[in-house]
Amino acid sequence: MMTGDNAQTARAVASEVGVTDYRAEALPADKANFVKELQATGKIVAMIGDGINDLQALAQADVSIAMGRGSDIAMDVAKMTLITSDLNSVPKALQLSKRTVQTIRQNLFWAFIYNLIGIPIAAGVLYPINGFLLNPMFAGADMALSSVSVVTNSLRLRSAKL
Repeated sequence: MMTGDNAQTARAVASEVGVTDYRAEALPADKANFVKELQATGKIVAMIGDGINDLQALAQADVSIAMGRGSDIAMDVAKMTLITSDLNSVPKALQLSKRTVQTIRQNLFWAFIYNLIGIPIAAGVLYPINGFLLNPMFAGADMALSSVSVVTNSLRLRSAKL
């Protein structure tokens, strides 16, 4: 934990949340430099901040998270903004992010398969081989089904248990 607050406040907060390694009275440049140092060792760095003093570090971090009750400029710089200022929601947000990326990949795969199979058949690729020609109405229904499956798959995120 790195904070611009005084040592007494930092110690109290670190003790309350169970953090043993903390730094107090850090300037904005100190925070950004610390992020750079961690990145130089090959680590992926996540930064959580809520104010103007966190901007440089948020911009430098690989994953930057702004707290919802923080400054607007911190929310603009961060890659993710939490609605609340509850740190317990960070793991849930990261888990939801992973599930979202997984769902996007699934959607791209299925849309690609629908198009890979449906478009050539609708264009008449099979006609010279076996005389099969797909009615354009069925091709349109296939494309609509593709969209419905993508939307339905995406809606599963709403019921995800985090």
